[in-house]
Amino acid sequence: CRLFCKPSALAQHLVRSLGRSLVLWGGCWLWPNWPQLQMLWQLLQLPKPEPAVAREFLQLRDAGLVALDWLVGPREAGSDSGRGGLSSVLLLIPNAAGKVTGGLLQLGLQALERGFIPVIFNRRGHNSCPLTTPSLQPFGDPGDLREVVTYLHCRHPTVPLVAVSEGSGSGLLLAYLGESGSSSRLAAAACISPIFRGRDWFEARMPWLYEWPLLLHLKRGLSRYAGSLAKAVDVDRLLGSRSLRELEEALFCRTKSRPTSWEAYWERNEPLRDADEAAVPLLCLCSADDPVRGPVSRSLPLELFRSSPYFFLLLTSRGGHCGFPQRSPGRSWGHEAVLEFFRAMLEFLRAEDRRKGLPQPR
Repeated sequence: CRLFCKPSALAQHLVRSLGRSLVLWGGCWLWPNWPQLQMLWQLLQLPKPEPAVAREFLQLRDAGLVALDWLVGPREAGSDSGRGGLSSVLLLIPNAAGKVTGGLLQLGLQALERGFIPVIFNRRGHNSCPLTTPSLQPFGDPGDLREVVTYLHCRHPTVPLVAVSEGSGSGLLLAYLGESGSSSRLAAAACISPIFRGRDWFEARMPWLYEWPLLLHLKRGLSRYAGSLAKAVDVDRLLGSRSLRELEEALFCRTKSRPTSWEAYWERNEPLRDADEAAVPLLCLCSADDPVRGPVSRSLPLELFRSSPYFFLLLTSRGGHCGFPQRSPGRSWGHEAVLEFFRAMLEFLRAEDRRKGLPQPR
C-alpha cells in the first residue's frame, strides 16, 4: 500500500496506526491478477450468518421517504449481540444503484463486533423504500443525506458519527463533505473504491460485467414506480435505456417540468466540485487495477491528496473494485483498514480535545 497525503500531525498519527495494523502486511489472494473475479466475489458473496436488520423510515422536508436499516446483529445471535461498549454511529452508503452488497453487509457486521452502531442509508425508491415523490436523488445531490445526518446526530447527540461509502455511492459522500465543510457533523469518513469524476465515469462506461447487472437492478426497482414517475419523465425512454448514462439522462436531464443539459447537470453534481471546502478526515481506499473506476492516470485526483490536509489516499496495486479480499472467506482487508482509520481518527480527535481542554461529552 502507498499512502498519498499532505504532511501533518494527523497524517503522522495515521501512518503510525496503519503501520501497526497487521492486515496491511497480510498475505495474498489466489488470483491477484483477476480484478473482474474479485468484483464478482464482492457483489455476490453474502455474509454468513445473514445480519438481522431493523428498518426505520425517515420523512424528508418535501414528503419524500428514505429508509434506514439498523444492523442489530447476526440473525441467530439475537438482537442484543455486540452492542456493548458503543463507540460511534457508522453510516453505510451503498453504491449509486442502491445495491447493498455482501461486502457492505460484512463491513457492517465487523463494525458491530467492534462496538459501532451501523446503519445503512437507502435512497428514495431503493431497496423497497416507497417512492412518495415523482423524483429520485441525483448522483451528487447531498440534500437527503444532509437530513439523515442531522437526524442521526439528534438521535445520538453524544456519540461520534462516521460514514463510509462504497463504489459509485461515494459521489454522494464526497459532495456532502464539500458542501457542508466544517458543519458536516461527521468525525471522519471513508470511501471504498470511489468514483471521483462522475461525468467522465458515465461517459467512459464500465465493463458490461458490472454495468448490465446494475442497470437491470435499477430498472427493476424503477419499474415498480412507473405510474408515479410518468408525471415527471418519459418512462419508455427510461426503461429502454441501454447504459447507465442513458438512464441518468432520462431521469434527471430529460424531465418534463425542468429539462436540462448533460453539461449543466454535472456542474451541479460533480462529486469534487467543492472539495476544497471539505474539513473532515477522509480515507479513500483505491486499487490500481480497479476495472470500474478506470486508469489511475485519469481517474485519481492525486494532486488533491497532496494539497488537502483532510484527504488521504491508500492506493494498492491489486484489489479490484471494492474487493481487497483476504485469505479468510468473506473477509476484506479493506474493511479492516477502514475500521482502523476510524479508530485512529477518533483517538486523535479525543487527544486534541484533551490538549485544548475541551469538555468531553457526557
